[in-house]
Amino acid sequence: MGLEAKCRVSVDGEAHEGTLQWESAVLLFRGGCRLKIPRAEMSSVASRDGGLIVNFTGREASFQLGAAAAKWADKILNPPSLLDKLGIKSGQRVTVIGGFEEAFLTSLQERGAVVSLKPAAGSDLVLLAAPGPKDLGKIARAAGSLTSAGGLWIVYPKGQKAITEMGVLEAGRAAGLTDVKVVSFSETHTGLKFVVPRKSR
Repeated sequence: MGLEAKCRVSVDGEAHEGTLQWESAVLLFRGGCRLKIPRAEMSSVASRDGGLIVNFTGREASFQLGAAAAKWADKILNPPSLLDKLGIKSGQRVTVIGGFEEAFLTSLQERGAVVSLKPAAGSDLVLLAAPGPKDLGKIARAAGSLTSAGGLWIVYPKGQKAITEMGVLEAGRAAGLTDVKVVSFSETHTGLKFVVPRKSR
């Protein structure tokens, strides 16, 4: 989950009012000026006297966030792992369908998840790899493995014309599911989470 707040920024000798957001490893300020600072470009992040101090590409920006500055700094410096973002917990039954890397499967087992590589009834989570549009045809069967409160993650490549976020959303909704969350699965893939609507549980 990201963060958002109204604040004042001091940068390049000037001060501006606007809105600050932290989402998907990018700090974005919109207002009197516009700043877009990816985590990879930050050389240091600190909380001092109610300010979030960010040094990046030879510049320094001070965002006046008051008591919340420490929380912002911690969030930026200690991002959640992929398994945290996916909601993977020890003891969960997780079905994995499609071509996921061996290192990812190993991380699931190390987290303590009970992993199945084919549809398994009573799954708390199902992860479906969808490299192309034809894979979206597997959604209904994959969702059929879920517990009533379970979640289906569809993982698809970024920046492809053949399979888009809208296409994935439409396919999930057509299968009777509700989309609830999106995460960056990796530098090359996005994950969209779907659940069974409450009225259908």
